[in-house]
Amino acid sequence: MTNRRFILKKRPIGEPKLDDFELLETPIPEPEEGAFVVRNHFISIDPAMRGWLDDAPSYMPPVELDDAVRATTVGRVYKSKNPEFTEGQWVLGLNKVEEYSLVLPGGFTSPIDVDIVPSPSIFLSALGAVGLTAYFGLQDAGQPKEGETVLVSGAAGAVGSMVGQIAKIKGCRAVGIAGGAEKCRRLIEDYGFDAAVDYRGKDVDTLTKEIGEAAPDGVDIIFENVGGDILDAGLMNLNEYSRVILCGLISEYNTEPKGARNLWQTIVKQTTVKGFLIRDYAPRFAEGGAEVASWIADGKVKFDEHIESGIENSYEVFMKLFSGQNTGKLILDVSPD
Repeated sequence: MTNRRFILKKRPIGEPKLDDFELLETPIPEPEEGAFVVRNHFISIDPAMRGWLDDAPSYMPPVELDDAVRATTVGRVYKSKNPEFTEGQWVLGLNKVEEYSLVLPGGFTSPIDVDIVPSPSIFLSALGAVGLTAYFGLQDAGQPKEGETVLVSGAAGAVGSMVGQIAKIKGCRAVGIAGGAEKCRRLIEDYGFDAAVDYRGKDVDTLTKEIGEAAPDGVDIIFENVGGDILDAGLMNLNEYSRVILCGLISEYNTEPKGARNLWQTIVKQTTVKGFLIRDYAPRFAEGGAEVASWIADGKVKFDEHIESGIENSYEVFMKLFSGQNTGKLILDVSPD
């Protein structure tokens, strides 16, 4: 038996290319005292992974060359020399795109109860960083008030779709921006948004006008996942004392940063702009997970998972992040046969 690993061979320049990576077979790691090995079943494919590939200052160190790409995984303990983790136990942790991950003492890994969920993959979507990013990002960073309007970019994505639904639970008007008629339909019919704006083929002026029509009373909160022209158009519709939550800027991850040309609107409208990272909320994950789980049980929140299989398909699945081909939380299934 071997461990197949999705290795970073070169720092990507612009859009990642196949030859930036290598699928490598290595021996399954052996744990030393205090460590354990996880047999990964599901791997979360997230936009943040692109930033980790660059050798640039960030909130986490870059992935090292000739090492497997960093990712959040769900799996079972394969072999353990840590008394707190037993073989066969299901765990969630920040590991790598590989079949077997070595977790050293102090590693970010925690047990999960898979008996209470339809699939362990939900800990990478609604009950994982995705759902909790939406939960804490909107509620704590955005401070929504009943009757306000929340504008969500990347709204058909895993985080964005949940932000819109939570906004509705909080009594807000939810306006989503997405690419294509089908995604806009899903925003309204599946996720309960009040209005949807299709950004495809439109310049900033057109987008500004259409956002204004979808949010006639202005925008109180922007939950930003995309950046670029979409953010610029949203900024032109802000109300006074509005809030902009910067969760992601995926449109600029493979290009030189453009910056926000309409940032001056945040001065005019006395807007608060806040960068958001879910890591700071780790001590409150149980709190957020419990409430999200109750909303799911009550039918107030729906979520979709886009699961593809095979570690050998890591590159193709990763690139779906940038093409918009996925129709839900993107997850790679590397479960053993």
